[in-house]
Amino acid sequence: MPSEDVVTQLPHLPRRAPDSNKGQFGRVLIVAGSRGMSGAAVLCGSAALRAGAGLVRVAVPSEVLSIVAMGNPCYMTAPLPCDELGRLNHSAVEALTTLAQAHDVVALGPGLGRSDDLTRLVGEVISKITQPLVVDADALNALAEQPSQLEKHAGPVIVTPHPGEFGRLLQISATQVQAKRRELAVAFAGKHQVVVVLKGHGTVVTDGRRVYINQTGNPGMATAGSGDVLTGTIAALLGQKLDAFAAAQLGVHAHGLAGDLVRQEQGEIGMIATDLIAFLPEALRTLSGG
Repeated sequence: MPSEDVVTQLPHLPRRAPDSNKGQFGRVLIVAGSRGMSGAAVLCGSAALRAGAGLVRVAVPSEVLSIVAMGNPCYMTAPLPCDELGRLNHSAVEALTTLAQAHDVVALGPGLGRSDDLTRLVGEVISKITQPLVVDADALNALAEQPSQLEKHAGPVIVTPHPGEFGRLLQISATQVQAKRRELAVAFAGKHQVVVVLKGHGTVVTDGRRVYINQTGNPGMATAGSGDVLTGTIAALLGQKLDAFAAAQLGVHAHGLAGDLVRQEQGEIGMIATDLIAFLPEALRTLSGG
């Protein structure tokens, strides 16, 4: 029998006081994007705003800064050094760690691309940033090349792999991951002292001691950019003072519920990631009882 506790009750966000200010709801730093994948940065930053973050800054390779800045006027942007192919290079580490100090939460990975420089950058950033960190997409692929770096994380970490990315972290196939989703996620979370969000039908959220199996969502959400929206959502909830497990749990539930609300309006076929962002406030309102 599994020894971990199965969690079914959802956490909730507290009601906002009339005299609230944006600083109370989290300063979120999104590190994302590269040439050809600037949309990942836009989606992640926009989702963080719609999920309630008070302030969002999107740090991107300088080459794509203008594109990302035009994607949404409600977040701020920061340029970072990049290589000749429009990807972050290793010299961005210092600027990133300095930027992180001015924020409450960091999300790292969507649309970064792959390179040796990025692999080194991800490993170093994880060991230096003490703020809660959401690690997704290409940052996970970088960790798969240096798995020992995850053990050096300086602050709370949430990893959000799909089965293929999780398989690369474990050096097994996605098919093997799917056969033992819960067991593998629990073991990985316990070993590395992180929260795992193993995406897919019945997303698994675990810190190695507790497990939550998500029941919201639908096949229409199997679309490019959906994971970037989830990363921004979880980061925003961390910024609103939820702990890592609670933020991951509420994030996956609200993300899936947003997809279910989209389905009610327009069906599953043709659902795109920006639809999920548009329905995030309604999903969170529903979860808070209005």
